[in-house]
Amino acid sequence: MHAPDNAPTREILVLLAHPALEQSRVNRTLMNAARRAGERVEVRDLYALYPDYLIDIEAEQRRVAAASLVVWQHPIHWYGPPPLMKLWIDEVLSFGWAYGPGGHALKGKDVWLVGSTGGPQASYRPDSYNRYFFDAFLPPYEQTAVLCGMRFLPPLMVHAAHRVSESELRMQAEVYAQRLVSYPDWPEIADLECPACEVPAGERPTAEPVEAT
Repeated sequence: MHAPDNAPTREILVLLAHPALEQSRVNRTLMNAARRAGERVEVRDLYALYPDYLIDIEAEQRRVAAASLVVWQHPIHWYGPPPLMKLWIDEVLSFGWAYGPGGHALKGKDVWLVGSTGGPQASYRPDSYNRYFFDAFLPPYEQTAVLCGMRFLPPLMVHAAHRVSESELRMQAEVYAQRLVSYPDWPEIADLECPACEVPAGERPTAEPVEAT
């Protein structure tokens, strides 16, 4: 059991998920940039908070419900999120709370993916080993956000994380911090809308046990 989490909520919630953060130059640098972005930003290191993978769902829901911007910051592992980030999505964004009938707790909020890849940007092409442009791997993130009534903002990606230069990494970290400070005044999202994506009431089974026939 985790101790009750009574810390104040913030307008911007950065959920950092890296299973080996001490070995990640890129994600540590981005994390430190987010922590310097001001008092309205909270950075939660999920692997430090939940090394046992037992997520405090109530605490996480309280924080994400209070935020206007939720940032998913993590390395891309096998074209998706690390396991604890995926578990957070599975458990925190629950049916009837985040989506589905009565699930409107997050409607109108924003989600921003801030990630890193091991491969260079040039590897995300039809003529290279990742075979697709990087945008082809984004639909699960975008649809997760849309199903919850949230806008999916244009991601910030640091490619070739193992080889990125210090100057390039500093520039990306500065962009990250500046965006957090200036949110929601980003020109490119002024007209960005979230499409309606309602789940009909009959799409999910009820909690009542069904007798065998």
